[in-house]
Amino acid sequence: MSSAELSPQDEAIATRVITTLAGPHAQLREDQQEAVAALVRPAARVVVVQATGWGKSAVYWVATAILRSRGSGPTLVVSPLLSLMRDQVGAAERAGLRSATINSANRDDWDAVWSSLSADQVDVLLVSPERLADPGFGAQMLSLLAGRLGMVVIDEAHAVSDWGHDFRPDYRRVAQVLGRLNPQTPVLATTATANARVSADVAAQLGNSTLVQRGPLARTSLELVVVPGLDPLGRLAWLVQHLPLLPGSGIIYVLTKEEADRAVSVVRDAHGDRYPVAAYTGALESAERVRLEEDLRANKLTALVATSALGMGYDKPDLGFVVHLGSPPSPVSYYQQVGRAGRAIDHAVVALLPADGDEAIWEYFATATIPVPEQVERLLKAMPGPRDSPVGVVRLEAESGLRRSKVDLLLRQLAVEDVVVRRPEGWQSTGRRWVYDADHYTQLAQVRRGEAQIMRRYVRGESCLMALLQDSLDDRSAQPCGRCSVCRGGLPAGWSGSAEAPTVSRVRQVLRSRVHRWEPRKMWPGGSCGRRGRIPERSAVVEGRVLIHADAPEWTVVLRECRVAAATAAAVPEELLAAAVTALSQWRHEWPARPGLVVALDTGRLPGVAAGVAEHLGQVGRLPVMSWQWGGGVAPVQATSAVSASWWSDRLGVDTVPKMAPGEVVLLVVDASATGWSVTMAGAALRAAGAAVVLPLVIHRQV
Repeated sequence: MSSAELSPQDEAIATRVITTLAGPHAQLREDQQEAVAALVRPAARVVVVQATGWGKSAVYWVATAILRSRGSGPTLVVSPLLSLMRDQVGAAERAGLRSATINSANRDDWDAVWSSLSADQVDVLLVSPERLADPGFGAQMLSLLAGRLGMVVIDEAHAVSDWGHDFRPDYRRVAQVLGRLNPQTPVLATTATANARVSADVAAQLGNSTLVQRGPLARTSLELVVVPGLDPLGRLAWLVQHLPLLPGSGIIYVLTKEEADRAVSVVRDAHGDRYPVAAYTGALESAERVRLEEDLRANKLTALVATSALGMGYDKPDLGFVVHLGSPPSPVSYYQQVGRAGRAIDHAVVALLPADGDEAIWEYFATATIPVPEQVERLLKAMPGPRDSPVGVVRLEAESGLRRSKVDLLLRQLAVEDVVVRRPEGWQSTGRRWVYDADHYTQLAQVRRGEAQIMRRYVRGESCLMALLQDSLDDRSAQPCGRCSVCRGGLPAGWSGSAEAPTVSRVRQVLRSRVHRWEPRKMWPGGSCGRRGRIPERSAVVEGRVLIHADAPEWTVVLRECRVAAATAAAVPEELLAAAVTALSQWRHEWPARPGLVVALDTGRLPGVAAGVAEHLGQVGRLPVMSWQWGGGVAPVQATSAVSASWWSDRLGVDTVPKMAPGEVVLLVVDASATGWSVTMAGAALRAAGAAVVLPLVIHRQV
């Protein structure tokens, strides 16, 4: 029997599974059968790089059924996203396999899952790489299953390699887990988004005798389109105009939660329930994500406006379109996201609307996950030794002087290299010395910048768009597709490359009318701030309002005018003054009491603007206005919460507070804030000086 053949018994099992999954006349294709036949042999190591929709999951469900019929243990599937796990659980059950999952969303089910595994009543166990990297879980799972696993599947395996576009440190732990398995356990790694370098790296981690199966990656159902030259408001207006022209239902990708909320606001304003949309971001609870995924799958929604939280693994075979407002940093990640569309239909549209700010984002992603030696040393200096008591992330943040997000990333990277270890009570050093691999990280940055250069070529339309994506994935079968906007020499029929002026104006109006809330800080940061625990009510501000949130394209021109006004002592723009009055008018119904005093706090980020807004509000509301004379200075940028809070606490003491009557209700107008500690410390000082209520109005919420 050749490596691509199955025994009659195995053929019967394969036929049963594949017809259950795909219909009564379905059968394994030759390349799928080759992968299955390789996998059901002891010690098999297989990497499958095939286009989305090829049927990679069918390979491991068929192989699992065959191995289980031979008495092998369950298959362990390492899967990166909850949405992907849910789809895989459903597919496994349709294939006649008993499946279970252990993830952060089903903790109440864990004991039952372990019991079923012990009783050999589970054919497939799905876990996330983050769960597998947890020392407690990993030890429990390996003690129970390591000697009797039937097969291990690493789904979206490009993430195992830090040459891939989606470097996730916890995924790197998977290779370490493989080293602790029975060497006879077959291992399969699958992905649709790996170039030759990534494929070779994954194969090397699996073993020297790994079979790598690569197929053509062209997607004949996709019509790729680039619509260049639109500014941020123009892109939203274009979306409003063109959503009715897009086929079926789809996904609109954006880079941030705020961008998702903006797009949803303008589409709902323009189209209401005719073309229902919803935002899908990492901020949503798991149950809400499931509901939205199912609503899109059932075509109850025209589109989900999503960040990358909706990506790998979401399966809607008839997804008709994918639109990107702004360009991802890599052709690999772009190919992965657009691969959601057109899986089981003949035609789907994929549109990219590049943004002026894409270049800065690409440069950030080129180096964002690369450790900075000086930062690592600061973190390790704050880390307790192997014999010391572990400490939590909050303390490491305070003592290292690094921001929380950076601490979290470095801890995961250092854990992969066994330099630190996570215990139930916190983190500690293993005693192993950390070595910075400068050559490797230099090459990694060069690879990512090279990918950004490919995206520039894609945006400029230098060649067939599909062929360019295939080339970036080292697909030697790439050739002009004949369907994209480059091959056809223009946009699809009925499409425009511009946005209509009235639509742009309406988009601006809708976005400016949105209410942005200022959420007060709840906890002191500790560390150099010197204050820990919950902020007491006697020191706290109430929920406030923000006029301009983050990059806010609807306010770009006004922000520019504010900076000019600050430099030339000119008047604050009338549009901003009017917006402040409107915000207070909408907000006043929620005030615990009407303010009796307006205090302007100039942090130095927009000099003179807070005073100008405060003066105008004082005139409109017939309130006294005072400016906080605190001496000035520039707060540290990108500082930790402890450092930022300490800096403002030293400068905004009770002795600097403007004089006021005891029990005063204060409207605190702040020009700009990124961390929120200027507002928090100013509020605490005002409360200590006798203010009964502090109502913060932040002109620009920076990020």
